[in-house]
Amino acid sequence: MMRKILGIDPGSRYTGYGLITSDGRHSQHLVSGRLRLDQFGFCDRLGEIYKGIDALIKEFTPDEVAIEQVFMAKNAASALKLGQARGAAISAAVVRGYKVHEYAPRLVKQAVVGTGGADKTQVTHMVRVLLNLKTEELTEDQADALAIALCHAHTGDAEKRIEALS
Repeated sequence: MMRKILGIDPGSRYTGYGLITSDGRHSQHLVSGRLRLDQFGFCDRLGEIYKGIDALIKEFTPDEVAIEQVFMAKNAASALKLGQARGAAISAAVVRGYKVHEYAPRLVKQAVVGTGGADKTQVTHMVRVLLNLKTEELTEDQADALAIALCHAHTGDAEKRIEALS
């Protein structure tokens, strides 16, 4: 069964998003982009993330939402800002009634590239290959968001089977 999956790569300056359809084996790119937030003050950025994700969900009505987990940032202040950006995006999805699936960056890289230590260039390349994107320009934020959606498409069914056994 084909599912529409919204992947979110949260960030306090740019938040990437990618929407795909997938049956777990075959995936297709629908839309991707990023919310540009650097023109706002920090608190306003959080509001813009919330409003942006809410608008995407309202427009595209995904079946499922996946987001990247917090990773160790360069410093504590960066990690806190990233956590707050994630919170704004998660809140928008939860208020709309979605369960949000979270994936560690290492797992996303493993699911898309085959190794958890892949760099951004490798992730972007494999996203292009897996979604047959020949001409579309992809920012790192878009590629990461699409990778998160692909990771969920590839691992979400296993997650459901595990939950059913619990």
